[in-house]
Amino acid sequence: MAGGAALAAMPQPATAQDNYPSRPVRWVLGYTTGGSTDIISRHVTQPLSERLGQPFVIEPRPGAGTNLAAEYVVRSAPDGYTLLFVGAPNAINPALYSKLNFDFMRDIAPVAAIASVPMVLIVHPSVPATTIPEFIAYARANPKKVNMASSGVGTTPHLAGELFRMMADVDIQHVPYRGAAPAMTDLLAGQVQCYFSTTPSCIEHIRAGRVRGLAVTTASRLDAVSDLPTIGEFIKGYEATAWYGLGAPRQTPKPIIDKLNREINAVLAEPRMKARFDDLGCVLIAGSPDEFGKLIAEETEKWGKVVKFSGARAE
Repeated sequence: MAGGAALAAMPQPATAQDNYPSRPVRWVLGYTTGGSTDIISRHVTQPLSERLGQPFVIEPRPGAGTNLAAEYVVRSAPDGYTLLFVGAPNAINPALYSKLNFDFMRDIAPVAAIASVPMVLIVHPSVPATTIPEFIAYARANPKKVNMASSGVGTTPHLAGELFRMMADVDIQHVPYRGAAPAMTDLLAGQVQCYFSTTPSCIEHIRAGRVRGLAVTTASRLDAVSDLPTIGEFIKGYEATAWYGLGAPRQTPKPIIDKLNREINAVLAEPRMKARFDDLGCVLIAGSPDEFGKLIAEETEKWGKVVKFSGARAE
């Protein structure tokens, strides 16, 4: 008995989970660089790397509406070294795609919510509209001639536009791009006329006058663009918001998920982080893995109804 007690009191060797992370961690994006997801990721990964002593390397894997990135992470080892930057498209895709090689709700473990990201309906300066009623009138007078950019089929900007198209009864044409950066590039050049852009991607362009903001997609006005009304002020019940967080392969050990959740929440609690996200027009979320899982489930149900109603399908 004495020998057993002495053995129990001896220091035990550290496990891989205790030492996590002991090497660089992949932070997989389903988007191209330069958009809001890239901006938000860099704001979080830098202080996270400093806190945990290992690089969190952003790895873009765009394509198939973020499904390529999601499947890559699903097939990766559940050891905490390959993580998925999760967003609303992951909740949208089950309804948008007739067949996927994975079940997102089953195969990805929620780690931490990061931010809610409002959108702004922006137009090229050549569009003769400064308000939502004027834009609706212009679109109705020019059916199929107003081109709406998006960062891809099934992305939140796409479905925010589909929701607007249905509720405003306008016939605008969807033009999908491979990410937010190329969509914004063509809007700035006047190749397309409007875009439901996330605030981090468009706020500086609005401030510089390169694009015109008409309204925000949230239920209430935003401090970052306080002069803009909400779309809901003109179209009752309209609301659409992007959101982002972090996920991991389903069998990732709970101690690793809990550690990541704790450290991400600590990063988001830093005053400098709130100031940065406020300037981008984003709202920090934080919370537990279970709370993030509930958000994903609710959004999957909501956007599934929008996809069904609109008839949108992945190409």
